[in-house]
Amino acid sequence: MSTRAAPPGALEPGWQEALAPTLASPSLERLRTFLRQELQNGTPILPEKSRWLAAFAHTPFEAVRVVILGQDPYPTPSHAMGLSFSVGRAVRPLPKSLINIFQELRDDLGIDNRSGDLTAWAEQGVLLLNAVLTVRAGAPASHQNQGWEQLTDAAIQALAARPAPVAFVLWGAFAQRKAALITPHNADGRHLILQSAHPSPLSAYRGFFGSRPFSRINAFLTQQGTPPIDWRTDDDTRPA
Repeated sequence: MSTRAAPPGALEPGWQEALAPTLASPSLERLRTFLRQELQNGTPILPEKSRWLAAFAHTPFEAVRVVILGQDPYPTPSHAMGLSFSVGRAVRPLPKSLINIFQELRDDLGIDNRSGDLTAWAEQGVLLLNAVLTVRAGAPASHQNQGWEQLTDAAIQALAARPAPVAFVLWGAFAQRKAALITPHNADGRHLILQSAHPSPLSAYRGFFGSRPFSRINAFLTQQGTPPIDWRTDDDTRPA
């Protein structure tokens, strides 16, 4: 099965196969109808259509080693890019949750990122997946319960069912509810499930800071005999 990234807006063959039953389900047809109506009505949707499936395009199914689960895209125009918590390279200031993620990364591994574009993580096997993949501009959670959850839940279950170990990162109560999709497939304990408070300013001091997820993920990957993640995002600090 291919592990090459797919073109923007497309599903690579591994994800197509893993998600085929869900893609053909009535819930996904209702989602397609809903999104078509939003576009026909001129509703501004984030991210742009070509990036709705960016998480799957950047991180092929067989390449996934880590999952970092978000809730839905940033509702601020120019911020959402299809990868959970990530923003475009030129975005300043960074969203507050991402600032806190980078603070924890700095405290954990001494890495001081400036760019909020997390594509480099995705290309190393970190699936940056939101539970809901679109949102109306300026309206958080506006596309919840329209069908995206069925697709992303199926993605989590498919990864949990693979024999290959995966580190699942569940920040906050919303993401932690997804643990129920993972644990039935984890009787042998092959997967790592990291749970803590969300990195948002409202909750980061209640257990996100000091949780050291980045070093724990890399220790897990090393234990599995796979390379650790290079968590740097800045071009001038990454190897040529």
